[in-house]
Amino acid sequence: MGSNWKIERGVQRYPGDLPKNSNHSWRLPGFGSQAMSTSTLGTFSSSDSIGNVQNKPDHLLVLVHGIMASPSDWTYFEAELKRRLGRNYLIYASSSNTFTKTFTGIDGAGKRLADEVLQVVHKTESLKRISFLAHSLGGLFARYAIAVLYNNSNSLNSSMPNDPCNSSKKGMIAGLEPISFITLATPHLGVRGKKQLPFLLGVPLLEKLAAPIAPIVVGRTGSQLFLTDGKPDKPPLLLRMASDCDEGKFISALGSFRSRILYANVAYDHMVGWRTSSIRRENELIKPPRRSLDGYKHVVDVEYYPPVSSAGPHFPPEAAQAKEAAQISPSANNTEDYHEIMEEEMIRGLQQLGWKKVDVSFHSSFWPFFAHNNIHVKNEWLYNAGAGVVAHVADTLKQQEPSSFAPLASL
Repeated sequence: MGSNWKIERGVQRYPGDLPKNSNHSWRLPGFGSQAMSTSTLGTFSSSDSIGNVQNKPDHLLVLVHGIMASPSDWTYFEAELKRRLGRNYLIYASSSNTFTKTFTGIDGAGKRLADEVLQVVHKTESLKRISFLAHSLGGLFARYAIAVLYNNSNSLNSSMPNDPCNSSKKGMIAGLEPISFITLATPHLGVRGKKQLPFLLGVPLLEKLAAPIAPIVVGRTGSQLFLTDGKPDKPPLLLRMASDCDEGKFISALGSFRSRILYANVAYDHMVGWRTSSIRRENELIKPPRRSLDGYKHVVDVEYYPPVSSAGPHFPPEAAQAKEAAQISPSANNTEDYHEIMEEEMIRGLQQLGWKKVDVSFHSSFWPFFAHNNIHVKNEWLYNAGAGVVAHVADTLKQQEPSSFAPLASL
């Protein structure tokens, strides 16, 4: 990588955040009322619109499931959110990318999700705000969708049109005010080797076969996750999604949200590694505390990473050469060289925005190896170790509400 890059790293905690190993809780009191909820567009009708309900919701929370999944993955999570959040929430579990539809490409799935969100918004006139909560691959679908839905209403008034961090340039998502963008165990940097795709176990043969086999097994989505999609001289989709480009204002769309939060499994997740789900470099993976935060079992650390000024990601000539080598002969060495270049570029793009990073560790749970499904409690009976994570997410969402008291409102 170029030696002229100067990347300033900084970590700061939000006011009110718990210090490591603290035994104090920042849990907020729960609301007694129930959130409005729906899981399919079929629940809407012209004569019985959500907009006609007496207690009209004004905050749309979109739940996005991962690969080969369905809205039923959110059954427990949705019920808990309904119990903990107020009636101003319309909780909607997306159903436009179920099961094999997740194989058709991140871009295709993102566009379908965007269309689905627009349908919900158009049928619910009371909505004013929007948030996203996505698990695994669903986080990438959501990142693409918000770029499709993004509209920068302040572009003509912005004095810094190319600065995604400019506070005067926020914009809207589907015509609504963006509040929270939350992902759980999402491969933001793609997947590769044992660090990013742990179930390969670091076996060279498996790592060599993974990239070329991925498109066969999981279609276009597979090649996009392994960063081998498109022609050798064209940046892969995930790199483009770390920038504002002709395809979409991906960074500006993310930057329009009041908060961006990453929940990442520090270990035992055999689908998505800690590094890619938390958008960190290898040398930034510091051993986390083993003790859970009070009131949130298995949530071990919360830190805020402020934005880092950067020219954004690039696709240098050496990257094109490395990509071609990875496509033609996907050996461990070829793919590693290519991914090292791409990961650094993606991090440089994504770190232009501030991120709250929440580390989760199921090391003390009965089935720690189910971490990928535990983190969102895919099934209440088998994966209920993640109940503390669900509670943490719910309270994090509540902290963004106007009714939250001032000291924690900025978390």
